[in-house]
Amino acid sequence: MQSATRRIVVLLGIALAICPGIGLARPHDPDDRHSKTHAAGPNSNIPRASSPSYAGWQPAVGTAWQIELLGPLSNTNFDVEIFDVDLFDNAAATIAHLHTEDRKVICYFSAGSYEDWRPDEGRFHESDKGKALADWKGESWLDTNSENVRSIMLERLDLAAKKGCDGVDPDNVDAYNNDNGLGLTTEDAEDYVKFLANEAHDRNLSIGLKNAGEIIPQVEPQMQWSVNEQCVEHNDECGTFQAFINNGKPVFHIEYPRNAPNITDEDKKICNKPSVDGFSTLLKKLELDEPVMRDCGNRGSDTAWVAK
Repeated sequence: MQSATRRIVVLLGIALAICPGIGLARPHDPDDRHSKTHAAGPNSNIPRASSPSYAGWQPAVGTAWQIELLGPLSNTNFDVEIFDVDLFDNAAATIAHLHTEDRKVICYFSAGSYEDWRPDEGRFHESDKGKALADWKGESWLDTNSENVRSIMLERLDLAAKKGCDGVDPDNVDAYNNDNGLGLTTEDAEDYVKFLANEAHDRNLSIGLKNAGEIIPQVEPQMQWSVNEQCVEHNDECGTFQAFINNGKPVFHIEYPRNAPNITDEDKKICNKPSVDGFSTLLKKLELDEPVMRDCGNRGSDTAWVAK
């Protein structure tokens, strides 16, 4: 999604949230199956503000990673420990293959936007939808307080568990920071991400916070990592995300240089910024539609990952 930009932990009873990112791939789910509908909301049986204990997968600071979201993963031969891939577009067999190579897999889905190409798009009600996302055709903000929306997200978490994902990367729950047309606030975002975290942990799925720097103090205890896009470009707000590093959790960081995957000497300076110290930084194309990447290597120098 988003064209303008795109681990054991102590769980506290604090509200959580997630932010804009990258919901890209087109319809095509080799393993998709939808389970029964769940209800959500203040009068339902689905938890909104509890904090179940979780002792699942916690990646380490500085873990090398790759992200490819537009379509099925096209190259598994990068020397990285983690792949972030689209939940719908990748088969369980792909994830199982990565596991045989001792890789971990994070499965991406948009938790805060409607995408008109997803196989479950017909289950959203018109009343669930807010304003369109700027520059992202076919996407609209979602009412994350909607029982229907939450039930659909539970099914997506079920799908992630069924496919064997190790964790999830839920995107676009920072509607509060955008013209969402639904009146959604930071408090709504915190509650929604806490809901997602509880449900993910119940399925033995780790979870990360996508962007949403404003709510890190409230939500970081339940997160296993951060995925951040463009904190350097956005007035170098990367220092905000150092809270994860300070607590032994990685920041999977992406910048989108204009000429990527061709990187200039000026682009390489991103890797040397003190504010991204310890981050797992990639320099990639905004569309995240192909495997080519440049990796800062968490060593303050630019390195080109090449296929084995």
